[in-house]
Amino acid sequence: MANYTASSLKAELNSRGWRMTPQREKILHVFQNLPKGNHLSAEELHAVVEKRGESISLSTIYRSVKLMARMGILRELELAEGHKHYELNQPYPHHHHHVVCIQCNNTIEFRDDTILKHSLKQCKKEGFQLIDCQLTVMTICPEALRMGWPSALPTDWCCTRVISQKETEQDSQE
Repeated sequence: MANYTASSLKAELNSRGWRMTPQREKILHVFQNLPKGNHLSAEELHAVVEKRGESISLSTIYRSVKLMARMGILRELELAEGHKHYELNQPYPHHHHHVVCIQCNNTIEFRDDTILKHSLKQCKKEGFQLIDCQLTVMTICPEALRMGWPSALPTDWCCTRVISQKETEQDSQE
């Protein structure tokens, strides 16, 4: 896994018989500039691109993120929201895993080098090339448990930690 630049992405695509398109370069740029800990769905990526005044069709975004995930450039994540999210696939030592609340979708990143080391050892033993190693731990956050999860929570409930994170993100975008 490498830190991808536009030129290294182009070289990687060319080596596989694909070409670097302006859309793929824009998508890479968005992920390179995402704040640490942020993950985007294809729809959220589409909204970011449109907000910048650029135009990429949603179907092109879907195809591009799938391709970039198969190449190991992006990590494809299942984070309990019913759709996939993506982030740059960072090399060690930036490799991380996720704890996800299935009630409010709050996601916390954590590092555990033993998971990666065990995965690398198993891949080497079997002759495989490691592209990604991720552990997603599905949980219920402490606030949801205090509020009486699952029966006592309204369907639109969101924990205060997530609400404050969203407010912080909105403030930083303004």
